[in-house]
Amino acid sequence: MNKLGLLLTGLLVVLVVLSASIFTVDQRQNALVFQLGEVVSVKTKPGLYFKLPLVQNVRYFDTRILTLDSADPERFITSEKKNVLVDSFIKWRVIDARQFYVSVGGDETRAQIRLNQTVNDGLRAEFGKRTINEVVSGRREEIMNIIRTKADSDARMIGVQVVDVRIKRVDLPESVSENVYRRMEAERKQVANELRSTGAAEAEKIKADADKQKDVIVAEAYRDAQGVKGEGDAKASTVYASAYGKNAEFYAFYRSMQAYRESFKSKSDVMVLDPSSDFFKYMKNPRAAGGQ
Repeated sequence: MNKLGLLLTGLLVVLVVLSASIFTVDQRQNALVFQLGEVVSVKTKPGLYFKLPLVQNVRYFDTRILTLDSADPERFITSEKKNVLVDSFIKWRVIDARQFYVSVGGDETRAQIRLNQTVNDGLRAEFGKRTINEVVSGRREEIMNIIRTKADSDARMIGVQVVDVRIKRVDLPESVSENVYRRMEAERKQVANELRSTGAAEAEKIKADADKQKDVIVAEAYRDAQGVKGEGDAKASTVYASAYGKNAEFYAFYRSMQAYRESFKSKSDVMVLDPSSDFFKYMKNPRAAGGQ
């Protein structure tokens, strides 16, 4: 019985020692192995590892990408001496656990304070070189690339990589916004007036050209019409002359009938003529011919 108890006790001790000697590292972590407060090993690959129980201890560091989002917008001054409010965030991660521990004691809060200070200093320097228009719309991507490069260079000194720096929003203080909006409104009105003037000038030019083309077309049409009319009158005269030459009496009779029709079209028409006038020649004698 005593032997069994000793055996169980021994197994328990072995299990305790073994559990205290084994540790695991997953793909999201790096681990530092300490011996009497000094770093003796760095584990960067996931797997199962051993350490000396009671002598060595392990500390884990998250290597996933973390986000540092500023709580409040920071105020910067542009090259025009105008204030702007900038809201930004930083993407970062630990890439050297040993350096991270040595530099900031493995404290994420201290690392974030340093990163935030580095990025703010970079933003202040870059915004001070540029106008409001450039930082609001024109050069934002360039600014972010410059800040990320500078911040990453400084972060490597504490074992950290700056993956990205992004400006979420650039606002103007209320007083500045009103001045900027008024200036923008005035500029837009000026551009609109210039466009209206240019459009009116172009419209007058197009209208004048259209009127000119219309006059030319009308003149050409009138010329062609007069030519056609002249040809028609010539042909009509030829036909009339030919018809008159073939039967002059019938032609005279036909013209008299047309004259009667036009003269007596309305009952209210009044004509004062001598009854012996040639106008009534065919009314007196429809068969009259050649004055007979």
